[in-house]
Amino acid sequence: MDAIRNSTKKFRTTEPNNSLLPGHGFEARGRLHLMPIAIIVPTLEEADNIVPLVEQIEQTNIPFGEIIFVDDGSTDGTRGKIHALAAAHRVRLIERNGAERGLAGAIIAGANASSADIFVVMDADLSHPPEKMASLLQPVLANKADLVIGSRYIPGGATPGWPAWRRFLSRIASALAYPLTGVHDSMGGFFAIRRECLLHFASQAAGFKIVFETLVRGRKTLRVREVPIVFRDRVRGISKMSLAQAVRFAVAWLRAIGRRITEHKAITAPLPAQKLSRD
Repeated sequence: MDAIRNSTKKFRTTEPNNSLLPGHGFEARGRLHLMPIAIIVPTLEEADNIVPLVEQIEQTNIPFGEIIFVDDGSTDGTRGKIHALAAAHRVRLIERNGAERGLAGAIIAGANASSADIFVVMDADLSHPPEKMASLLQPVLANKADLVIGSRYIPGGATPGWPAWRRFLSRIASALAYPLTGVHDSMGGFFAIRRECLLHFASQAAGFKIVFETLVRGRKTLRVREVPIVFRDRVRGISKMSLAQAVRFAVAWLRAIGRRITEHKAITAPLPAQKLSRD
């Protein structure tokens, strides 16, 4: 933890736009300053999880500048819970409605609204362990990685309480993604990433699996690490995973396979034979 605090001194601090902060939250000594780390949390119908999530994040003592909740049209009181916290906590809300909804788009919207240098992205359903944020951030702050993924499928990772069918499907999806990504768990949504990498490689991402799309686009240049996490199933609320999300992943996977085949053919195609000249 001390290493993380010391590393943040290398980065700039900036003064955020007060109009974006409901209630002008997280005021200190009459000034508002943003640390280089921001936490982005997409939300949809997560009213019961907002307060305990913020409490758990704050208990980690990670020196983050703000928690950015990006809500895609919740009607269960999620937005009200976030607004209520903003007066006394480093929290703000971005509200999205209509056709612009979607997990990847929500994450990009949060990144574009922040001036932080490093983002931690996590779900709002309490399945991702906030106490592992330090492990995600350390390689990035030490300039040893551009993207660090919380992985369920490396030694030390686990998915307790999952039914066998869900574990099987998740493993299959991760196995299909491995040849394209080189990581064991590109299906999760808990990761730390440099700002410029997220906005460069994921700005066009769509659907549910932004880590997968980021890795596919940036596989030649991104420095990637995985750290083990214990992923616990949600206790409150309803899972957002659906058949439509699975279809979107399948389409993204097929497109990535197609790009890989095209690139391989372009690299390995023989040069046209040249006629020898006797001149």
